[in-house]
Amino acid sequence: QVTELVLDNCRSSNGEIEGLNDSFKELQFLSMANVELTSLAKLPTLSKLRKLELSDNVISGGLEVLAERCPNLTYLNLSGNKIKDLGTVEALQNLKNLKSLDLFNCEITNLEDYRDSIFELLQQITYLDGFDQEDNEAPDSEDDDDEGDEDDDDDENEAGPPGEYEEEDDEDDGASDLGEGEEEEEVGLSYLMKEEIQDEEDDDDYVEGGDEEEE
Repeated sequence: QVTELVLDNCRSSNGEIEGLNDSFKELQFLSMANVELTSLAKLPTLSKLRKLELSDNVISGGLEVLAERCPNLTYLNLSGNKIKDLGTVEALQNLKNLKSLDLFNCEITNLEDYRDSIFELLQQITYLDGFDQEDNEAPDSEDDDDEGDEDDDDDENEAGPPGEYEEEDDEDDGASDLGEGEEEEEVGLSYLMKEEIQDEEDDDDYVEGGDEEEE
């Protein structure tokens, strides 16, 4: 019944993942990033698989296995592997439904006219390393998620100013509270001042001293 399986950062033994077999007939998404996979020779037949993540492994060839066992792949990520030449990638021509291929951080990307060569070799694909031939970014599910995050960020940004205003309001409230306190304090001072004035009236010497200080 499993349709999605993520085995990232597990460790493969002799080029295979223990327990991954033909019984996963409903599998549509499989991710095996950074599992030290050296070969796809023991990949089981997964006829419904549409998306395969194999980034950061040590695969250098044998890609013809994919067309035999995962014929309906639409997305394939081989970034960070040991793929060096066009002959290796040519085996993907039989993946007729393949729309997106990622070879980022593979040595093959250093070839002259790399992108043009891949698009010419694999005419069924629309996106290479996340971009089409006109350098338009692929609108895949991951980008949608990112856009969702950006929307969240936008919401946060939009919410930012009111938040700032709220903080300012809080400061105003604090100021107003303080103001009230000051007013109370001023009332207390004025009250004391009145008492002092009365004392000064009673004590002429003190008043004279006060006048001298003022002068």
